Amino acid sequence: MHSYGNEHGSPRRDTSWLRHALLQTRRLIVRVAVKSWNDSIFAKSAAAAFWQTLSLVPLLFGLLGGLGYVSGLFGPDTVEIVESKILTFSRDLFNPSVVTDLIEPTVRDVLGEGRAAFVSVGFVLSLWAGSSAMATFVDAIVEAHGQQDARHPVWQRIFALLLYVQFLIAAVFILPLIALGPVLIGRILPDTWREPGLRLIDSFYYPAVGLLLIVGLATLYKFALHSSLPYHRLFWGALLAGVFFMAASEVLRRYLTLVTRTGVTYGALATPIAFLLFTFFLGFAVILGAEFNAAVQEFWPARATRIEQFKAWLAKRRDTPPGEDHEPPEPGAHRIPPQHRGHARHNGTGGKPAPSTMR
Repeated sequence: MHSYGNEHGSPRRDTSWLRHALLQTRRLIVRVAVKSWNDSIFAKSAAAAFWQTLSLVPLLFGLLGGLGYVSGLFGPDTVEIVESKILTFSRDLFNPSVVTDLIEPTVRDVLGEGRAAFVSVGFVLSLWAGSSAMATFVDAIVEAHGQQDARHPVWQRIFALLLYVQFLIAAVFILPLIALGPVLIGRILPDTWREPGLRLIDSFYYPAVGLLLIVGLATLYKFALHSSLPYHRLFWGALLAGVFFMAASEVLRRYLTLVTRTGVTYGALATPIAFLLFTFFLGFAVILGAEFNAAVQEFWPARATRIEQFKAWLAKRRDTPPGEDHEPPEPGAHRIPPQHRGHARHNGTGGKPAPSTMR
């Protein structure tokens, strides 16, 4: 006798759903791997590592120099506290030699320049050098989504500079809040709540900072694209990038420790090489997250935002002959088409969506 009450909870249906989910996950992983390889993720990561290394001093110069002008809003010891937090966070990410021999001396030298150098011609030139890493990331992100021809190359370089300045200004105000947040919260808590409250803050401090960095990366993904995607669709690529970089950093720290113990050394080049490896994996993670977002967009195109629908309606109205009706777009009626370059090297790759879903 057939039992209708067990249809929805039958093991066969549950197994079918699980098999379909695993198949879709496999197709997505394969597509991300193929896209990353075709877009030369290793070469782009190496270029990003090179420019990140050259941009380290200009970045710290602009960041710490700008902090000197806003420190009065947060307290007299703001710069010193932020400096301490930067070094503490660096010790959690990099191996000790990179922090001791490279990052810490650089921070001390930048702070020794004082605020006067912040308004010098050298600082203006450092903005261009510091934005080189940002330009590399912007180029990689737009190419992952097939939008590398949407902007003129000269304008895209200027756009990367403006984006770098915006993130720099935001960091000047956000970093003091991150560094001084636990202290300020501890001051306003009642005496009976202060000790347990500070313990709770210490427990969630680094996860909160990590989440803030992931949100910042998702913001970079959104701003870098000419035709952007909804914010929640870009968050998962940023989360993947954060998890990948943390895992890669841990593996790299263990590897460098093992190499040091076995007596293998690069002499005076050991610290720069180690820093280059860390920045390589950072660039790899950022580009991998962009490739993941682009692959997800290929399989499951995002619903167009109201702004994108309005732009499409304006374009349609401009191309429609006079006298015909122009119906406004219905909210959520359209989906953002996946972006593809259409290069021959993409043809025939496994796990690629059907051509009908591509533009």
